Amino acid sequence: MRTEFHQQLHALNSDLTRMCELAGEAMQRATVGLLTVDLEAAERVLSDLEVLNRMRREVDHAALALLARQAPVASDLRLVVAAVHITSDADRMGGLAAHVARIVRRRHPDPVLPNEVVGQFSEMGSLAVDLAEDAASVIIDGDPVRASRIRDDDEAMNAMHRRLFSTVMSPDWSHGVPAAIDLVLLGRFYERFADHAVAIAARVLFRSTGDTTRDLGQ
Repeated sequence: MRTEFHQQLHALNSDLTRMCELAGEAMQRATVGLLTVDLEAAERVLSDLEVLNRMRREVDHAALALLARQAPVASDLRLVVAAVHITSDADRMGGLAAHVARIVRRRHPDPVLPNEVVGQFSEMGSLAVDLAEDAASVIIDGDPVRASRIRDDDEAMNAMHRRLFSTVMSPDWSHGVPAAIDLVLLGRFYERFADHAVAIAARVLFRSTGDTTRDLGQ
């Protein structure tokens, strides 16, 4: 019985990893759409979002079934509880990528980004994909060093978001209020994407240690 239980936990972990990978792929496509005014890439993000939504429902169902049938305790219980929260974070990451894609679709065929911020969003997109990949890896290996790197990258994303906000608030901004609103929203979507990656890393550390107060930066 315990062998079957741990096989089910392993399958659950594999699904969580795949969800983070899918969220990273979604943000990568959304960023391509944003940078290159590629409507097809944006539409692909929106059509693929249902895959992530379906996986969340399936993983939640599997986790609840484990709780009901196996009555796990201590560390095994933490694994199941953490899984439920991680599915929510990964699903939300995909949703944030979809928000980026919707702005691309709404503004098409016009570009969303003025030339002076294209480089900033290219950096933010690359960092977001790295964060999703690191979150997937942390789920597999529980490496606290990698988890701390996620926190460092989140701080870098926050700094990029602040720089973007300064750009649109500058007296030199010449692209109008609607463009400024779009850029502030986009920056927020990338920032929140990073925040969910941090949350996943923290939940992985919780399932290993039971510590709800540990700072990822420590």
